[in-house]
Amino acid sequence: MSKNLFAEYLEKYHDKLDGLVAAYYEDSIANPDAPDIVRYLYRPLSAYSANGGKRHRPAVCLLGCAAVGGDPRLATSAAVAVEHFHLAALIHDDIADEGELRHGEPCLHLTEGVGLAINDGDLALSQVTGIVLHDDRLSDSVKVRVLNELVDMTTRTIEGQALDIGWARDNRWDLSVDDYLTMASHKTAYYSVAVPLVCGAIIGEGTPEQIEALRAFGMASGLAFQLQDDLLNLVGEQESTKKDFRNDITEGKRTLMVVYSLGKPEVAGELRQILSSHTTDPAQLERAVELMQSCGAIDYARDYSRELAEKAKAHLVGVPLQDRPRKLLLSMADFFVDRIA
Repeated sequence: MSKNLFAEYLEKYHDKLDGLVAAYYEDSIANPDAPDIVRYLYRPLSAYSANGGKRHRPAVCLLGCAAVGGDPRLATSAAVAVEHFHLAALIHDDIADEGELRHGEPCLHLTEGVGLAINDGDLALSQVTGIVLHDDRLSDSVKVRVLNELVDMTTRTIEGQALDIGWARDNRWDLSVDDYLTMASHKTAYYSVAVPLVCGAIIGEGTPEQIEALRAFGMASGLAFQLQDDLLNLVGEQESTKKDFRNDITEGKRTLMVVYSLGKPEVAGELRQILSSHTTDPAQLERAVELMQSCGAIDYARDYSRELAEKAKAHLVGVPLQDRPRKLLLSMADFFVDRIA
């Protein structure tokens, strides 16, 4: 089986994307106002950023620019801005969820303390607008359009996070599939795919038709990405070796599989009991997955994510885009849902 085209793209440009993100800390580390600012702020955040995963968000931003015929080099500040938002979201999310590991390493609030971790996340969040604002290569009108997208992205993501945390805090079980889809779209789809694509397309001087097609593609594929993340936490083979495997059950997360299962009387009572216990017992976690499998929730989520990927690809049909970026985007939709069998 040939390797996914988008996966190859990520591997090829991973180090370059790492370098782009790291460059935004270099001057602050080399020329600090006081050494302790580096010690307590820039160096921990830089180290956390270096453990950044696949960097698909900045890659998507550059693809959005290339897709409309623009120069991706002009989109690097927006690409890095989105990655800084991702860093801030991870740091704050780990604190809220009392997480222990991120990409196999201890969470920042465990290595630096909660106070400094919040501060590091706040710095990353400030860079979301600051990086674009200080990019002299972009016209003022383009900056305003990109910053408007980034501000809206930030708001939507925080709205989704509020739903996710609030439902758990208030012990809410009266949720529908549509409730979940709204939460996941806000929390993930905007910032993981849709807005990075749109920012790149704006910088590349895309037409309104191109920009809105990429936005629709990004919302559908971004939601598929979140569904697969939720599935991987339950049944992913590689994830099964990690300490945070199935922690979504421990945290009582209202994933699509959970919401679907709670609508099935034959499993709802027992599953709700396990989710409410915040157990870390492997046998109980396994039982929760068995319940979700038995009522068809795992298959339902897997099928739904694939439907979303096909829906995403349909949004690009007939839209004038550059051939190579189009192929990469189409393969990205498949990559998001093929991370699990």
